[in-house]
Amino acid sequence: MSVVVKRAAKEKFMDFLADRNLRVTAQRQAIVDTVFATDQHFTAEQLLEWSRRRDKSVSRATVYRTLPLLTESGLVREMDFGKDYKFYDPNYAEHPNHNHIICKDCEKIVEFESDKIEKLESEITRRLGFSITAQRLQITASCEELKKLGACKKKVTTAKSAVADASDEPH
Repeated sequence: MSVVVKRAAKEKFMDFLADRNLRVTAQRQAIVDTVFATDQHFTAEQLLEWSRRRDKSVSRATVYRTLPLLTESGLVREMDFGKDYKFYDPNYAEHPNHNHIICKDCEKIVEFESDKIEKLESEITRRLGFSITAQRLQITASCEELKKLGACKKKVTTAKSAVADASDEPH
């Protein structure tokens, strides 16, 4: 996401909070800054860890209270990949109709868009008498590392491990 788009999304979220008469505390500001500083999908626990790098006082409760506001604003999408925890997509504001491939072992998430898929969706919905308001394609697969080595050495077993293994952290 470009810097301009990130700044606009952050301003839109601040307006969203103001419209609801919600305060922007230092903790919430750190969370918002963190969300709009990354293109990486994240879990609540990752967001907590990253936000605490900006402000040590960020609480788990504030993260869990802010995430629904981010999704309600339409700027972040909550995603269920069949785990015990949700992932959040910070790229939703710029590209609301993108798709995902998720490695079932290491939880690597890759976004993609396809004109062919878009045309097929339009054709199918038109033929069945619908019009698209939103779409989501999610493919679960095994990454190339599994094919090459027979096992993915980055395999994640819990959300906590995902936090430890995150390599593309926001700055």
